[in-house]
Amino acid sequence: MTTREPVLRGQGRVVAAVSAGGVLGASARYGAGLLWPTAKDAFPWTTLLVNTVGCAVIGVVLVALTEGRRRPHPLLRPFLATGILGGFTTFSTYAVDAQQLLDHGLPGKALLYLGGTLLAALAAVWGAASATRAVLLEREVAE
Repeated sequence: MTTREPVLRGQGRVVAAVSAGGVLGASARYGAGLLWPTAKDAFPWTTLLVNTVGCAVIGVVLVALTEGRRRPHPLLRPFLATGILGGFTTFSTYAVDAQQLLDHGLPGKALLYLGGTLLAALAAVWGAASATRAVLLEREVAE
């Protein structure tokens, strides 16, 4: 009989970085929901905006960390991308918002929300990643 090593052995620092970032990101999203609450039958603009902004920032952060000249601290990516931005953006609230629109007899609004969020999030991450690459390239050429 062989004994397997625990899966998390040696991963404590990464788990701690993701957890700390997740607390910050989820708190920021919760704060956005308090500042701009959405009625159950209204279009969920706050969640759409949170997810779109979060995806844009993910585009910037991941390109800067993976394609920049400096080698970032190994915990920066798990803290920023997985933790903060993973906690800030939300798939579960997106799904619940769509379900609530359907429950209120608003299938058109639900489909618009589902498709609009997907398109806005993809456009945000693509645009932000492309702009960040252009800035990094311009800096490289200038030096």
